[in-house]
Amino acid sequence: MKDFFDSVAKNSGIVIATLVSMLVLVVIAAFVERYANKLNDSERETKGRTGTQRTRQLVVMSMLIAIAVVLMYLDFPLPFLPSFYKIDFSELPVMIGAFTFGPISGILIEFIKILIKTMIKGTSTAFVGEFANFIVGSAFVVPASIIYVLKKTRIRAFIGLVAGTVVCVIAGCILNVYLLLPTYAVLFHMDLNTIISMGTKANASIKDLTTFVLLATVPLNLIKCVVVSLITGCIYKPLSRVIKNGGK
Repeated sequence: MKDFFDSVAKNSGIVIATLVSMLVLVVIAAFVERYANKLNDSERETKGRTGTQRTRQLVVMSMLIAIAVVLMYLDFPLPFLPSFYKIDFSELPVMIGAFTFGPISGILIEFIKILIKTMIKGTSTAFVGEFANFIVGSAFVVPASIIYVLKKTRIRAFIGLVAGTVVCVIAGCILNVYLLLPTYAVLFHMDLNTIISMGTKANASIKDLTTFVLLATVPLNLIKCVVVSLITGCIYKPLSRVIKNGGK
């Protein structure tokens, strides 16, 4: 734990950037949720939530966070991607939470799952990797849940998941080009071309930064988002009824 707080102190800039990003996303999500409540004429229902319902929400969110943390540890490489690119499906419980309770809850689950893993495992990227994970995860979950909460229908869920996938893929490309790959090169004392060559070993078509992003970064995030979207589409409705009815 001491090492964690020492790392926070040494890399306060990126930590502050993460917190500011989370705050901005929460503010945007709060406005959307308020507008959605008015649009769906459900503000009285929201204000009238009982203490039991609020407690149930906290319990469910805690369970979703725990599942997300476990799924983060169950990451694995793909044979056609560089070995340091690993995929996990921890966005699934985050998306379930965001669809059920709104985008603010999704943002909090996303943030807390990364925080818990970082506190347990530490950081090897001066929190840059964790910052990127938070932004890319939020880029998927927030647009999808915002579109869905405005009108909770199957078609809106589908549109939201597609939109979230597109935004996530774009965000992943931008972050890898301008932040992640250059930072990894500096942290591990490697030339950027050395990292690109690691991609070439997995896919001979990867020859430069552009092809690295198009043939490695894009497939990684696209596969993750598509799988999470498909599973969400299959399980969300029956699961949400169980959550809202307290397991009855």
